[in-house]
Amino acid sequence: MVKESKVKKGGKAKAAVPASFSFDSAALVKQLLASAPERAREVLIRRFGLGANAERETLEAIGDRSGITRERVRQIEAAGLDAVRASKAFKDAKGAFEEIADHINALGMIVPEDTLLASLGKDEKTRNRFRFFLMLDSSFFRERETNDFLARWHIDSATAKHIHDALSRLYASLPDTDVVPEGKLLDLFLDELKGVNDAYKNEEVLKRWLSLSKHIGSNPLAEWGRATAPAIRIKGVRDYAYLAVKRHGSPMHFSEVASAIGTLFSKKAHVATTHNELIKDPRFVLVGRGLYALTEWGFTPGVVRDVIREALKQEGPMKKEEIIEHVKRARFVKDNTILVNLNDPRYFKRLKDGRYSAI
Repeated sequence: MVKESKVKKGGKAKAAVPASFSFDSAALVKQLLASAPERAREVLIRRFGLGANAERETLEAIGDRSGITRERVRQIEAAGLDAVRASKAFKDAKGAFEEIADHINALGMIVPEDTLLASLGKDEKTRNRFRFFLMLDSSFFRERETNDFLARWHIDSATAKHIHDALSRLYASLPDTDVVPEGKLLDLFLDELKGVNDAYKNEEVLKRWLSLSKHIGSNPLAEWGRATAPAIRIKGVRDYAYLAVKRHGSPMHFSEVASAIGTLFSKKAHVATTHNELIKDPRFVLVGRGLYALTEWGFTPGVVRDVIREALKQEGPMKKEEIIEHVKRARFVKDNTILVNLNDPRYFKRLKDGRYSAI
């Protein structure tokens, strides 16, 4: 649970449902495009997907169709945008652009591009119109995708830099493979966000900022860590099985693991397939008849005989009762199974004092 004193709890993410605006985006696009020369208007329509076809064309595609170079298309596009920006229609649309800026601010001031566009329109044509608006107004800044961050839009460069830096420091502080609960991760993030307006510091905004990073991720159990951590990088049945057993906190039968994958993650997992994956994955150890535990819990691979041998190696000769107690801490088996292995003369011998040693 996130501490109330540090993080304001939010409701549903505002980006989940497309926003409502007082203006008609289709009508506004038409008004703005009317300010551009005919040739530039055609390039803008094709570049931004503003016509009957929502497909956005590349500079190369437009150039090939028009018989001009890519660079010439870029020049025409730039001239068209400048013409729109200098128009009366653009000045008259100031209120519309302010509404968009307010929406971005409500989402946290800096927003992943895909998240922002999804919040602006329910279909591609609508999203294309808002792409056009975002490119027109100098209030909106787009930063390209990098090795560290997704493509994103923001309305305040100084705050955006604070958030980028905080995400980088947060990533550096995370362990290579371990994960942390969501509440702890948000608290750690807040510790790195000194100087950022407290108005933004609610749970939904913090998660949206975290989603900017390509190096930090979460799993279906609301655990966070480095995107390369095994518990974050979910690829198939083995990884879902790992999360299921870890959440359970104690050894599980492979059939229970398959069932838990369906319950926790809504993923269909066949019992036989799950068993095969557990057998092959070194993160799991067979500790009983069909029971699997995690290696990270201190269980080591091997059959009962191997456990007895390791115990005798570490402790020296032991009495039967001591061996049984030791083995049952590592394996979920019956006493008789342990005794059958212990009395195998190929591997163990009974000493004169009643204790056992390995051969």
